[in-house]
Amino acid sequence: MRILFIGDVVGAPGRRAIETRLHELKHELAVDFCVVNGENAADGLGLTAKLAEKLLRAGADVITTGNHVWRHRDLIPLLESSDRVLRPANLGDRAPGRGLTVVEAEGGARVGVVNLMGALFLSVAVHPFQVAEALVEEARRTAPVVLVDFHAEATSEKVALARLLDGRATAVIGTHTHVQTNDARILPGGTAAITDAGMTGPHDSVIGVQADLAVERMRTGLPVRFHTAEGDVRIEGVLVECGAEGRATRCETLRVPV
Repeated sequence: MRILFIGDVVGAPGRRAIETRLHELKHELAVDFCVVNGENAADGLGLTAKLAEKLLRAGADVITTGNHVWRHRDLIPLLESSDRVLRPANLGDRAPGRGLTVVEAEGGARVGVVNLMGALFLSVAVHPFQVAEALVEEARRTAPVVLVDFHAEATSEKVALARLLDGRATAVIGTHTHVQTNDARILPGGTAAITDAGMTGPHDSVIGVQADLAVERMRTGLPVRFHTAEGDVRIEGVLVECGAEGRATRCETLRVPV
């Protein structure tokens, strides 16, 4: 099985890249299943129900999110009704929506997707290391292939979670920092891992924001309204291959100019 994971989609440039290129890209790469992190699709912050539907129509089988998931309240009914749009599982049992789903891939194979958020420098109700193993095991009861999107700040936390789940999850893919890392690998137990899948959007920027605005805020400490940049748009992500039993055999970064 070939799984395509698309890194954080940022603003209108990132959405346009997905809408115009994803179907073709899936065909070119013979992809069986596609997960898209839509965390920043709405003007760089959060996701709306309308934009989630557009990403699904564009070719996403499952959409994951992160720390901005509550930014647009119109997404909440979709989180409650859809099994293809996730929020981080460790935001608490009473939070609307779900952080785990199992859906069918191309060809009928079942794939589990787990969405988690890091505890270092972010606010979560439950520490991810307290629930990650149980969530993966729950998914594996009905799906041999399980992918984890770990939306986290700290490199150490992402590497540690991948080690914790090695041999149980098919892939543990880091998101949130928007900078694709050079550590795509297969761990000893057969789990594909990368610290960050990167960003789908404008790379002539500061992680998607117009560079001059980000620099001004950092230089002055004053509040500055951010706007999404436009230049050097590309799709970034990871391509994972695995056997029917869920053991990964390939983990490669993807970078496609748009």
